[in-house]
Amino acid sequence: MRYLFYTIVPLLVLLAALSLACIVGYFIVLGIGDFISFRQIINRLAQLFLILSIFPTMVYLKINKKELGLAPRSVFLKQLLQGFGLGFITLMPVFIALYMLRINVIDEMQLWTAGLLARYMVINLLIALLISLIEEPLFRGIMLTSLSKKLPVMAAIIISSTYYAALHFFSSKTDIPVQDIRLFSGFKLLGEAFGNLLNPEILSAFFALLMVGIFLGVLRTQVKASLGLCIGCHTCWVWQIKMSKKLFNTDFSSEYLYLVSSYDGVVGPLVTGWLMLTIGGYFIYQRINKV
Repeated sequence: MRYLFYTIVPLLVLLAALSLACIVGYFIVLGIGDFISFRQIINRLAQLFLILSIFPTMVYLKINKKELGLAPRSVFLKQLLQGFGLGFITLMPVFIALYMLRINVIDEMQLWTAGLLARYMVINLLIALLISLIEEPLFRGIMLTSLSKKLPVMAAIIISSTYYAALHFFSSKTDIPVQDIRLFSGFKLLGEAFGNLLNPEILSAFFALLMVGIFLGVLRTQVKASLGLCIGCHTCWVWQIKMSKKLFNTDFSSEYLYLVSSYDGVVGPLVTGWLMLTIGGYFIYQRINKV
């Protein structure tokens, strides 16, 4: 029962953030019209409210910056680079395998120049860093730290990773015309988003993202004040995926297509298995060294 209660608490916080986003989003739409779609406004507001929830949670649970995972600035910046390197060596074998198996094929329609390639690399790196700076403090920062205070570490990692994976599929594709938007219209989009979590087609990508969360959770809990490592690693993974989508196409006729999902053409059973091996190898190595 205690485990169930602490498992549900993050869901309650999420529901509160989403509900507030729906209401505030309605009044924003009244002011700006259809300049930005209603569902995009709700998504951005929900992210903002979740980020803001970090601060009262830290005060309520008496979590300091070090417990959250933040090292001093010089160490943090060093961790970002180390994490980026870790992300590169852990995910690059997946891209090599996808290329060797002819799942990923070079997009020969693209005419690349050194300047264009460099621009895409920088832009995608900045986008990847922004994503990581939002997601890591939420999931490997406040959520994992909070759960670890009440539950065993492994339970906290699995629960926070489950939320992390699920939220990637918590989305609505419906655009409500601005003239049809009412005060509670946002809750209709929330219902559609929750329904999407029950779609069996997401399972392949869900388990891969679950293992991504577990990998980062292990990294966060095995090294003290290591949120910078998680941000760097996450940034590199997202950056590699975005660059891969620019440089390669997915061959949907490949006999090995089952190794990836339709989510982004990368995450899928191959990533799940590879990260399981990586995590297992780490713990075996740790155990051997203790003997």
